[in-house]
Amino acid sequence: MRLAQIVEMIHVASLLHDDVIDKSPLRRGAVSAPAAFGNKLSVLAGDFLLGRTSAALSRLGENEVVELIASVIANLVEGEILQLKAMHGEDLDRESDGQGARAAVVLGGCKEGELWKEIAYAYGRNLGIAFQLVDDILDYEAGEGTLGKPGGADLRLGLATGPALFAWEEHPELGPLIERKFKQEGDVELAREFVRRSSGVERTRDLARSYADKAREVLTSLPESDAKAALVVLTERVVKRTS
Repeated sequence: MRLAQIVEMIHVASLLHDDVIDKSPLRRGAVSAPAAFGNKLSVLAGDFLLGRTSAALSRLGENEVVELIASVIANLVEGEILQLKAMHGEDLDRESDGQGARAAVVLGGCKEGELWKEIAYAYGRNLGIAFQLVDDILDYEAGEGTLGKPGGADLRLGLATGPALFAWEEHPELGPLIERKFKQEGDVELAREFVRRSSGVERTRDLARSYADKAREVLTSLPESDAKAALVVLTERVVKRTS
């Protein structure tokens, strides 16, 4: 439970920093921290949380867990840098999900060389990819009422995620918009229309389901338990979520 609290603190810190980088006015339907308190305080608040996280991690008394979670933080930062460079940081983010899951079983007593760490890593990584793909879908399907941020936020950041990339295969005219990162007036709206007229959202959802299925398949090696049943349910909820 303490590890879960620590990971959530890291998550909140990353959101504070993300809203500064993305210049987001909203977070879950409410005014974002940068909009309410300014960029400087938001960055400092995120840094403060990471500092408290480091102290809490050290008290766990498990060096491997500290190393794994430290790599998660590094991966998050690297992912943001890649995103700013218009490259794809998603693989690094999913690496973080796998490392976080691995840390949980290490803290639970798993020893070096045991299979459980690899099962945890594979589950976390596949589930994380499914989660992100659904996030990409919601950016097209939902407005402020669902995600708590304006629809098309990824496009305004110049990011072509799953639905747009699949739509590009069906509508080559989308290519120039992606290349110029949707910077011209009307690009965002036109790109959303191309996605709407394509099967991009459906194909992205199918891909999310396939990764959720992979996460569920990994669990077959685990003994039956309430915890395993909960992990199976989580693979279903990730794909069905609406926020």
